[in-house]
Amino acid sequence: MIKRKTVVFLLLVTVLSPIVLYTDTLGRSFKTSFSAPDEFDDDVTALTLGGVDGKLNLLPQESSTRLKEPIGIVYSDNDSQDVDESAADLQLGGSVEHKTRMLSTTVEGDGSQRENPIREVTDGKDDSLQRGSELTSDNASQILETKPEQQSAQTSGKSDHKEPAKIRTKKPVEQTVILDARVQQLKDQLIRAKVFLSLSATRNNAHFIRELRVRMKEVQRTLGDATKDSELPKNAYEKLKGMEQTLGKGKQIQDDCAAVAKKLRAILHSAEEQLRVHKKQTMFLTQLTAKTLPKGLHCLPLRLSTDYYSLDSARQQFPNQDKLEDPSLFHYALFSDNILAAAVVVNSTVSNAKDPSKHVFHIVSDRLNYAAMRMWFLANPPGKATIQVQNIEEFTWLNSSYSPVLKQLGSPSMIDYYFKTHRSNSDSNMKFRNPKYLSILNHLRFYLPEIFPKLNKVLFLDDDIVVQKDLTNLWSVDLKGNVNGAVETCGESFHRFDRYLNFSHPLISKNFDPHACGWAYGMNIFDLDQWRKQHITEVYHTWQKLNHDRQLWKLGTLPPGLITFWKRTFPIDRSWHVLGLGYNPNVNRREIDRAAVIHYNGNLKPWLEIGMPKFRDYWAKYADFDNEYLRDCNINP
Repeated sequence: MIKRKTVVFLLLVTVLSPIVLYTDTLGRSFKTSFSAPDEFDDDVTALTLGGVDGKLNLLPQESSTRLKEPIGIVYSDNDSQDVDESAADLQLGGSVEHKTRMLSTTVEGDGSQRENPIREVTDGKDDSLQRGSELTSDNASQILETKPEQQSAQTSGKSDHKEPAKIRTKKPVEQTVILDARVQQLKDQLIRAKVFLSLSATRNNAHFIRELRVRMKEVQRTLGDATKDSELPKNAYEKLKGMEQTLGKGKQIQDDCAAVAKKLRAILHSAEEQLRVHKKQTMFLTQLTAKTLPKGLHCLPLRLSTDYYSLDSARQQFPNQDKLEDPSLFHYALFSDNILAAAVVVNSTVSNAKDPSKHVFHIVSDRLNYAAMRMWFLANPPGKATIQVQNIEEFTWLNSSYSPVLKQLGSPSMIDYYFKTHRSNSDSNMKFRNPKYLSILNHLRFYLPEIFPKLNKVLFLDDDIVVQKDLTNLWSVDLKGNVNGAVETCGESFHRFDRYLNFSHPLISKNFDPHACGWAYGMNIFDLDQWRKQHITEVYHTWQKLNHDRQLWKLGTLPPGLITFWKRTFPIDRSWHVLGLGYNPNVNRREIDRAAVIHYNGNLKPWLEIGMPKFRDYWAKYADFDNEYLRDCNINP
């Protein structure tokens, strides 16, 4: 009996003593911590149990004594390991990374926020290919299945009142990143799949290759033309997850990172080469389209010419011919073989003129379009304005013995340059190979005093412009002894002299400044009195003779214009002439609306199908598409 009591006593001592000791120690440790209820928040991170410091796993340790607001990180469902890793990162980052780490897990999975992934791998920006694959396969897929309610479950309710505005403002950004990420991940998956298809280790595994091809087709169908998540079908995530599983198998089969990086370099090089070829092809087709005459514009001169020659001689004459040489009126020079374009220039100028009766238009066309041009303006007279239409063949003084450019344009070498088929020997810049440069109409602008011997000022207009304001104030601009009044175009570097002239040639480098500001043809006020005094035509002829082998500049009229009017050009206000509507889609709308003249220089002319729709209306409103000739030729806006 005594033995039994002894055993029971020892058991009680053995069991109860540790409990009593532990309870006493715990009580002492909590004594200080819970001395005041309002101090709980301050000391929660410094809680000790049994005299041992126990750091809380899910809260980063702050340098201050007060508990800071937890950062609104969105965690995935299935791993507490990511939570621990994020907390550890936050401990290292401190308060500086409070904002930048908020979307860290999302940004890691978002391919759109990173540089080209192929370049990162091939240039060594990633630590290893395997790490990059894990980022896109594991973390990214976890982010995509994150639910909104997970965010509220992970953030502290007690400190939400401190910065509610910041969290609300960051939520839209987070959602945008996620929307962009899924499409990018699908595209990245296709790139990785193509790599596995070409590697020997995976290619020898027939079962894997079959599965991978099936997955690729599924992803391609899912992706389609989508550019954001909202355009993807509902099963997009399932396809993404299935592809990740297949790619994971590929990583197990092929673990040679060097071989994968080499293949990515090859893919990148191939893509860049294809891009270069497509750009070149696009440029060629654009140039070809710009040179091609639309069917309607081919029909129009035929119909007009037929009707013109059916008129008697009296009805073929224009009224007000006595105004043609009156220097007190406002005279315009327009050289064109495009009837519709010339009609828009005249209509827009007259529509915006304060007194159309004082405006005189001198139009010069070629032999093929002369009759049609006359018939158009006979059938559609421009109100009270005066019209003159001339045939370039009537200028008997303009012959090869007088004009060096005319002699050059008719030479076999020049014709061969334009029409030869040996593309390997042809000029790389297709714009210099436009046959329009073979037309003497393009060079008539250098013979204005000969064409208008009794006038003292002429406003030269291209046929691809639209007039939006009254232009009469240009005649009162003081050119300060210069010959040419034009808008300068040196706002961009490629509109300076070195863009147009060959400064490696000593004649050019000695006489001109490569950084000199260029100017624009299209709307130019010319002082013909100063032209005659300074013998501008002779200057032009001199330089044309020196450029017989096209070593000083390529073809066109702007380079010789820059040379001929060097230090003889007066810059006028930019609002008079806004350029770029034929090649630059970013021309400012406010500048267009404010401009007196807008210019469709470039290949994207408004009367062509390739013209930019956003700018076509400025031109189309001055074309009368209800005209019977335009309707018969099926010319529509």
